[in-house]
Amino acid sequence: MTAQSSTLPCFGLVIVGDEILSGRRHDTHLAKVVEMLNQRGLRLSWAHVLGDDMAAQVACYRDSFAKGHIVFSTGGIGATPDDLTREAVAQALDIVTERHPEGVALLKQFVRETGRELTETRYRLVEFPRGSTIIPNPVNRIPGFSIHHHHFVPGFPQMAWPMLEWVLDTYYRHLGDLDYREYALMLISTHESVIIPVMETLLARYPDVKIFSLPILGEVPRIELGVKGPQASAEAAFADMKEQLQALSLRWVPHETDKEKLL
Repeated sequence: MTAQSSTLPCFGLVIVGDEILSGRRHDTHLAKVVEMLNQRGLRLSWAHVLGDDMAAQVACYRDSFAKGHIVFSTGGIGATPDDLTREAVAQALDIVTERHPEGVALLKQFVRETGRELTETRYRLVEFPRGSTIIPNPVNRIPGFSIHHHHFVPGFPQMAWPMLEWVLDTYYRHLGDLDYREYALMLISTHESVIIPVMETLLARYPDVKIFSLPILGEVPRIELGVKGPQASAEAAFADMKEQLQALSLRWVPHETDKEKLL
């Protein structure tokens, strides 16, 4: 259970591919993107997994463009008929795709170095929605693309992750919330219904802090209870929380993250 929202821009993640939904591939992007953002004092607001379905992708991107979110999208930008992301983005923005001049130059460099043939099909790799800018690919030089704070990279982690790191460090370095802290403890033999009043009181007293409750099932019920937000407010809320728990005679022990944690 999590309450309150961040004042930072909303970051979203779209993971594209029937292979994820069918189980033929296991997603690793979600955990990695969360890690990348947290290392920079940023947080992921939402994530969607979409199949190779044009209508679903158009609807998703149209919604996120309209909301002005910063979005990372992995997969669906290859050259095969099931790679629909470029066209879906163009439809969502009511624009066309076209060969990107810088992308074409990189593609030609790629085929020269690899001895491959520059076919019409391969040109599709650098056909992006009009107005896009490229995202450098350090693995094979075939770029991804960005448009309106949406950033599209291949599904291969070895390509996608350094490309997204580049996006974060190039466009969003200034957004990092370096004052952000998280503190937590572990409640023993306690159920969430008991601590709801405590959480509500903290939310009222510290509006710029998030309160989270993560139950852990087992023979002995446990709850990871914590706060996160600006350092001074988070520290005050955490101290207040411990006082309220003590007044209720609830048993708790320090959590491994019950320390200053710069995300």
